[in-house]
Amino acid sequence: MSSPDHEPFALVTISAGTSDPSSTRLLADRIADRTCELAACHGRTVTSNVIELREIAADIASALVSQLITPRLQTAIAALSEADGIIASTPVYKAGPSGLFTSFIDILDDDLIIARPVVLAATAGTARHALVVDDQMRSMFAYLRALTIPTSLFAAPEDWGDPALNSRIDRAAVELVLLMESGFARKIRDASWGSYQHEYGSAGGTEVGIDLDTDLMKLAAGGSAG
Repeated sequence: MSSPDHEPFALVTISAGTSDPSSTRLLADRIADRTCELAACHGRTVTSNVIELREIAADIASALVSQLITPRLQTAIAALSEADGIIASTPVYKAGPSGLFTSFIDILDDDLIIARPVVLAATAGTARHALVVDDQMRSMFAYLRALTIPTSLFAAPEDWGDPALNSRIDRAAVELVLLMESGFARKIRDASWGSYQHEYGSAGGTEVGIDLDTDLMKLAAGGSAG
């Protein structure tokens, strides 16, 4: 993650839209653009990176069934590991986040984004799905122990021309910028990382107290004992 005072904020967008152009990506871009504008008003710059899940859909499917992390997928995961802030945007299918989106979340290490501020956003063809963001997405990121911001964003077709959507985007961007400025995620990692119950392989290489040279660990890694 970036330093609290000098380095640009690293903002990563996860977009699960499947069309091009995509309303899901459009909503995410509007949030990202407003975040960059507000950060600039605070004297900070933002580097923005977009993970288009439709471009790595085959990589995600392979990881689910084989645990093989391809170079393209590793690049996406590495970007998230360095993020100061995250925007997660998905279309709603069958009254829930898209399968592509949930599959990507499923392959992430549980410790990857602890305490990172996350903006939750979704799009759908009807306002009846508006609660998906808070009812389903928020719990997904709570499991990852990310810090989801208070304001969630949802856009049905009738919302795009409604000034209220811009107001909600502004509010979400303010919350995200202030949380990134606080350096909360970095402070949590520095102060209490060891208190989390990391599973082997889930802590991004920062596990401690594991002796990889034992016969049991050699066998587990596919080698031979002795």
